[in-house]
Amino acid sequence: MNASHPSADTLRAALAAVLDGLPPRQATQAVERLIANYRGATPTDAPVLRDRSDVAAYAAYRMPATFEAVSAALYALADAAPDWAPATHTDVGGGTGAASWAVAETWEGAARTTVLDWAEPALAIGRELARDVFEAEWRRERIGGALKLPETDLVTVSYVLNELTEADRTALVTEAARVAQAVVVVEPGTPDGYERIIAARTLLVEADFTVAAPCPHSGACPIVPGTDWCHFAARVSRSSLHRRVKGGSLPYEDEKYSYVAATRFPVTPVAARITRKPQIRKGQVLLDLCGPDGLARETVTKRHGPLYKQARDADWGDSWPTAEG
Repeated sequence: MNASHPSADTLRAALAAVLDGLPPRQATQAVERLIANYRGATPTDAPVLRDRSDVAAYAAYRMPATFEAVSAALYALADAAPDWAPATHTDVGGGTGAASWAVAETWEGAARTTVLDWAEPALAIGRELARDVFEAEWRRERIGGALKLPETDLVTVSYVLNELTEADRTALVTEAARVAQAVVVVEPGTPDGYERIIAARTLLVEADFTVAAPCPHSGACPIVPGTDWCHFAARVSRSSLHRRVKGGSLPYEDEKYSYVAATRFPVTPVAARITRKPQIRKGQVLLDLCGPDGLARETVTKRHGPLYKQARDADWGDSWPTAEG
């Protein structure tokens, strides 16, 4: 029986424990070096997470943000499929297991998880972090086009595609679609990250998956390529390590991410999704929405009654019951 429920607080406590004894200066230097190249063009068979110190520092810096972004994507999937829960889960390129923590939190540890990654030090830290929190198998695998996956209910691929060639991205998403009932892909909320998400979304739809989130439909994305990109933001509590590396004094930061969640089983997508931070003005709220008919701007005023209060409380990425246009 698990001693702790997976949560952001539990994760932060576990990260603090693995950082214990690592000099703050060494942790900061490791993170600064890893930020410069870890999410670049480094081949996945030559990981830059070289040892325990590297992994512990980078995990403390990045895992909370990855956890929050993946959690948001998973909760959107759960909202679209409230009667479904994965019994098995494969976390591709999972490293220290942030996405697996998010899965264990979303479905209360119901899934039997397998984490695949090439970096053995990352797997070792991940195993240590998850001990007494949730059960998982941590397995060393080269992540790329040749990867073969076992049949599973859920595949997560978070912050991985940027490390692969275009051909390997296509092969990996195609393989995930072959074996899974649901696939969730998360990438940084940048124009390039969004392009990778759109490419993955296209492959999943072509494999007869239904888009569960964030889109209200499985048709073509209405955003004209090169003019904008679909992304969201997750609020992340900043650790002292975050503040040392990035500077500033705010106790939080916003992790920008793009994602797609798609399934082989029926789902109920949202009627519309708020795609930008709502603009609250005197007596009205302006909402940028993506709905079944594409992009629209909806103005909600006091005359809309309860809907006006709902609009004032709404946040970027939330569902919305109507879409004009």
